[in-house]
Amino acid sequence: MVSYLTEELVRQGHRVTLFASGDSTTSATLVAGCERALRLDPRRPAPGALHTAMIEDVFKQAPSFDIIHCHTDSLHFSLARRCPVPVLTTLHGRLDLVGLDVLHQEFAELPLVSISDAQRAPLPWASWAATVHHGLPQSLHVPCYAPGSYLAFLGRISPEKGVDRAIAISQRSNVPLRIAAKVDDADREYFATYIEPMVRRPLVQFVGEIDESEKTAFLGGALALLFPIDWPEPFGLAMIEAMACGTPVIAFSRGSVPEIIDHGVSGFIVTSVEEAIEHVAQAPYLDRRRCRAAFEQRFSATRMAINYCEVYEQVRRARVS
Repeated sequence: MVSYLTEELVRQGHRVTLFASGDSTTSATLVAGCERALRLDPRRPAPGALHTAMIEDVFKQAPSFDIIHCHTDSLHFSLARRCPVPVLTTLHGRLDLVGLDVLHQEFAELPLVSISDAQRAPLPWASWAATVHHGLPQSLHVPCYAPGSYLAFLGRISPEKGVDRAIAISQRSNVPLRIAAKVDDADREYFATYIEPMVRRPLVQFVGEIDESEKTAFLGGALALLFPIDWPEPFGLAMIEAMACGTPVIAFSRGSVPEIIDHGVSGFIVTSVEEAIEHVAQAPYLDRRRCRAAFEQRFSATRMAINYCEVYEQVRRARVS
């Protein structure tokens, strides 16, 4: 998401310096904090060490920037408090964890961006400057307007993502399910114990992790994306990826879902497996062109960058006053 924002800001004529891994592809000025993306480095470097060093580099160069926009959770907060230029932070994770209230009370002067209004619920009093929904380049995915032949699950394998529910919906609907998901180290035992036996069932195909270039075909060929979450999802990027492909989403009403999905247009919002099964039968009758149009109107990278530029100006004016 940082890449999509960076590229769009550059396209709109802004000068951007991106602090990221050395293998990043970008139109901005790149300052590499490490040789390659940490999750792709077989040496398994310590993320905290390299992130801390990179953040120090960012703030050393602070006087050369008009604004610093951080996506590094709270690692930079102490430096941001002492920074001579405005610092904006986008929070990407869940905020219902013990201790976050203490953190944000201490750093209450630092402006924050939420990626959905729902994300704010545990800390409604925090220093929110705006909500900016994620956006994708309109050319990233080519929509498919013919209903697909299978249900899709895209994301990662973990209890809160609800892949077990997706399998149940597929089995009871008698519609094939393809699962494109990564398994993080923390979830390998859960996958081996609970999910792996399920993916051996008829109609279920475990594809594994896919890259950006494979998502268009995977999502575009689906009848619907299943998004059966069981947690306060801060955003849910897979939903707008599906919409960009013209594919409707059947999503459980948790977290950001009601903000992202227009019920009966870009998909269906449900509260149970039984409701989801009912809407699987209705999915072929949704107009996939309207689904794509909803994406273009609300979730493009252009819109995201424009919204962020408005927040940048707001934060800069507040700092001057």
